[in-house]
Amino acid sequence: MTASLAAATASRRLPNSRQLIALIGVVSLALIAGAWFFELVLHLRPCKLCLEQRAPHYAAIGLSLVGLVLARSARLQWFVLLGLAGLMAWSTGLGVYHAGVEWSWFIGPNDCGGAAPAAASMQDFMKQLQTTRIVACSEAAWRFLGLSLAGWNALASAGLFLLAVFGLLRGRSPA
Repeated sequence: MTASLAAATASRRLPNSRQLIALIGVVSLALIAGAWFFELVLHLRPCKLCLEQRAPHYAAIGLSLVGLVLARSARLQWFVLLGLAGLMAWSTGLGVYHAGVEWSWFIGPNDCGGAAPAAASMQDFMKQLQTTRIVACSEAAWRFLGLSLAGWNALASAGLFLLAVFGLLRGRSPA
């Protein structure tokens, strides 16, 4: 009797599917807010891969909102968690790839580093040279505890992926 009571108590403390969906959405929103803070307040300009890493989080915010409003049944919540797991797996992969490019483990995309528009005259070209700032994907703009923002995104996204998988396994496959 005591074991079943302990299991029931532990089960009530674990987040349900709706809470997991909300948590993943809120953390994705916080990650996007952090990226915008670093860009707009601290003036760390994002590279192409930095901007690509935001896409899964934007989608996760939207999917979480739609899931919280429309997914009333356990089956629909399971599908929302499945979508969120896929988005966070994608985000984790992008973060690992970008961090690997920064550590020279992988070759970055050829077009990462930006391109300035063609100058109309030599004077315009000289002005562009002085004002244009190219952001390379292979250079981390900021590090904390040895990890770049791409590395932290990979860790956060992996954690969110595991939360979504936890919800999927707890909810079992829909019938």
